[in-house]
Amino acid sequence: MQTLDVHPTGRHFLQIPGPSPVPDRILRAMSLPTIDHRGPEFGLLGKRVLAGMQQVFQTRHPVAIYPASGTGAWEAALSNTLSPGDTVLMYETGHFATLWRRLAERLGLEVEFLTWPGSDAVLPEAPGWRQGVCADLIEERLSRDGAHRIKAVCVVHNETSTGVTSDIAAVRRAIDAARHPALLMVDTISGLGSADFRHDEWGVDVSVSGSQKGLMLPPGISFNALSPKALEASRGAKLPRSFWAWDEIVEMNATGYWPYTPNTNLLYGLSEALDMLLGQGLPQVFARHQRWAAGVRAAVQAWGLHIQCADPKVYSPVLTGVILPPGVDADAVRKLIHQRFDLSLGTGLGRVKGRMFRMGHLGDSNDLTLVAMVAGVEMGLKLAGVPLAGSGVQAAMEHFAASASPGTPADAGG
Repeated sequence: MQTLDVHPTGRHFLQIPGPSPVPDRILRAMSLPTIDHRGPEFGLLGKRVLAGMQQVFQTRHPVAIYPASGTGAWEAALSNTLSPGDTVLMYETGHFATLWRRLAERLGLEVEFLTWPGSDAVLPEAPGWRQGVCADLIEERLSRDGAHRIKAVCVVHNETSTGVTSDIAAVRRAIDAARHPALLMVDTISGLGSADFRHDEWGVDVSVSGSQKGLMLPPGISFNALSPKALEASRGAKLPRSFWAWDEIVEMNATGYWPYTPNTNLLYGLSEALDMLLGQGLPQVFARHQRWAAGVRAAVQAWGLHIQCADPKVYSPVLTGVILPPGVDADAVRKLIHQRFDLSLGTGLGRVKGRMFRMGHLGDSNDLTLVAMVAGVEMGLKLAGVPLAGSGVQAAMEHFAASASPGTPADAGG
């Protein structure tokens, strides 16, 4: 007898903190026929998405768009501005800050890696992974660098592995207070389009982002938003770059084109995503994510479990990390939830692997999406034998019922 391949019915709940669910209208836009990337129609598309991304980054200056992942944009930020042997100051907030450090070292840069100096009883193996960037530590280190050996400060805005959103404006103030000329580079791969980010106002020199988070696109596009200071630094930088080079891409982008073949159909999707985000208005988008995050945190607190981020001032609007009691394998709980309820949650990464999981609440979601996610997690925790103090589902429902939504797209949920 032939064995049937049985698939779950209904939609799969993709509740990881990226890639996030892609709205149907974006998928439809991506299905348009591919056009000549040197023709006049493409030039109009290119200008439209470049101008839109300036609005999303909140900058008047150039935004380079690459057919690549966020890792490529990390490399582009460093290789365009620095020279072999240069020193960069980075800050450990989690797994992705650590990966950016490793990339910098592979490029031949010297990395000083600052770490939060405190301790944490809940997560003693990774105390800094529950905190945001401490700007005072950056100011203190830069103040001791009288020779200005440090050429750049690199920090993560929204650390996807922990659910912490650092205060970037405070980092800029710290650099200025130290009267240091270092460039400020910021990874906002998971923050852009979900959490407030202000490239110009916060004095960021290079902002790094990607398509698969708040922009609600598949992976495959990455970005560098640039300041005049960063562009000036690129003229004397000696690290090798060709594909990533800003000079050619910025020059050709002025006319809506690229120096190589761009990912045309993803740019169709980006144009549609920009219509959705800017049509609703960025303040409304940010408020919506804050409201969703508060509802999910209410659920975690009702369960009596620890939120990965220990400082309420830097709770992420994009995701919430949940620490499970000692002895409970968070990956086994995730696997159970996926098998039983077709719900994908983010795994713990690096130092916190097996200790926590991550609940994404970004992009193409709504109140019912998140209530369903909370319900699936609560059922899975109970099946896994994790003791709960109360009902997270009830807490989330009460939050969403009592708080007015700042508005969602007319076709939210696809």
